Amino acid sequence: MLQGAFEALPEADRERLQRRLTSGQSMRLPFARSSVAAMQRLAFALAAPSAPEAPEAVATRRARRRRRGRRRNHCRRRRRLFAMQAAELNAVAEAVASDAEDADLEDEELGAEDDSDDDMPALIPADKWTGWLGGADEEYASHTRKLVALRRQAKAAGNFFVEPEAKLLFVVRIVGIIKLSPKPRKVLQLLRLKQLHNGVFLKVNKPILNMLKLVQPYVTYGYPTLKTVKELVYKRGFGKVNKQRIPLSDNEVIASSLGEKDLNGIEDLIHEIYTVGPNFKQASNFLWPFKLSAPKGGFEKKRHGYCEQRGGAWGNREDMINELVARMN
Repeated sequence: MLQGAFEALPEADRERLQRRLTSGQSMRLPFARSSVAAMQRLAFALAAPSAPEAPEAVATRRARRRRRGRRRNHCRRRRRLFAMQAAELNAVAEAVASDAEDADLEDEELGAEDDSDDDMPALIPADKWTGWLGGADEEYASHTRKLVALRRQAKAAGNFFVEPEAKLLFVVRIVGIIKLSPKPRKVLQLLRLKQLHNGVFLKVNKPILNMLKLVQPYVTYGYPTLKTVKELVYKRGFGKVNKQRIPLSDNEVIASSLGEKDLNGIEDLIHEIYTVGPNFKQASNFLWPFKLSAPKGGFEKKRHGYCEQRGGAWGNREDMINELVARMN
């Protein structure tokens, strides 16, 4: 049966098998009694081929063997690296857990914490809120006062305060156009993110979130604060007037395009963007996509997500987008 299978092989495979069986390395192997019996049964294939092997075939075989060895060594190095990283993370987690247990023991020794001790900052008089916020209007001040009051009320009652859901997103593109498949490229065009480090304001709704899922590895986004919105519009704000990129150096530029929407100045534009008002679509489309600089200190690992354990750059940063924009603005 073995001889029939051997003769059924193609001539090139048959010669390669003969060379392998009659090579010097095969002949140097130690023989046992079973090995001698095997050689007797394989005697028909242990004759060296008459024609020598072509140099090209030898070079190809050696190159293939080297590639296979490099790939095997690379996989071993990656496994060792991942094992070391996992060990470091476990050690850090154990250290944090032990520190937390020590802190709990210290709290128990010192006694229960006094309920009257309030770690919240002191209340600011209502007539000083506008100045403390750096000139923010009364609407922003009243909203912030309301949130602080609700947080204090929940803490006094021993409850948790659920923060209101964000209505505004700021999305930044973090990759270029190399090796970008057609579908994510089209979604990025629809989001007006056509260049690296472009940024746009978007409304939080289901269609936008579904589109962000399609381009998640190519963008990072989060919830900007009023300070971030103001700094972006004042420093890098450009308007789209007659398909031209015009700097927002005068309120007349905004009034001429959005005056019919009751947006007559840059503060009105910021208010409409930050509060996601009824004319948010017109205000956002009027703003040219922000051309940001590369972040000071660089991105984290672009191949990994921000929420991954190892850390990364793409994905939802929530409130941490403000720190990134500050480094890019």
